[in-house]
Amino acid sequence: MGSARETGADDTVSFTQMSDASQADHDLLAARLVPYLTEAPDRFLAALAAQREERSSGYQVDRCEHALQSATRARRDGADVDWVVAALLHDIGDGLAPMNHDRMAAEILRPYVREEVTWVIAHHGVFQLHYTGPFNGGDPAAREQFRESPHFTACAEFCERWDQCSFDPAYGSDPLDSFRADLEAVFSRTPFDPANLCVGTATGLPR
Repeated sequence: MGSARETGADDTVSFTQMSDASQADHDLLAARLVPYLTEAPDRFLAALAAQREERSSGYQVDRCEHALQSATRARRDGADVDWVVAALLHDIGDGLAPMNHDRMAAEILRPYVREEVTWVIAHHGVFQLHYTGPFNGGDPAAREQFRESPHFTACAEFCERWDQCSFDPAYGSDPLDSFRADLEAVFSRTPFDPANLCVGTATGLPR
């Protein structure tokens, strides 16, 4: 019931609804997932490059350049690869989820980077109200609700040092492809490996 063809006819699954899937179908899908995950850095680089073609946001730089400046600042501050990749991708969701892009980016990163970094990316939108709130109707003190978090200082510094200052057309950011190795290092990790998630650890940004 529900089978379109025997598995392997076109190297696709046999089912047209998941309730009819066989073990062979799931084995095929698992095998196809491996190269797809390996290609993640290419998709991120393409998505960032596409941000150069979006309509003008009104800033003096496009969203791709903002990402490059943020990641370059992190790199030049001596940040580790988790922070660099997070800075590069922190606004990757702007086009699809402008009202909660921070959460979207955090969920992309969550299986691969330490908890502290994910928390900062998930909350950076609220923390940015410290700068934008007085002008757009937001609450500049909204971040205070998270004052007791062990990651509060890291998020405030992320916004101050790498995010809010990265709209400068005169800044010499590193080229997009220079971040390929960083993306490969993070997204080649085993998803949700406790050794990478470092739950309960708060190290902050590099001094």
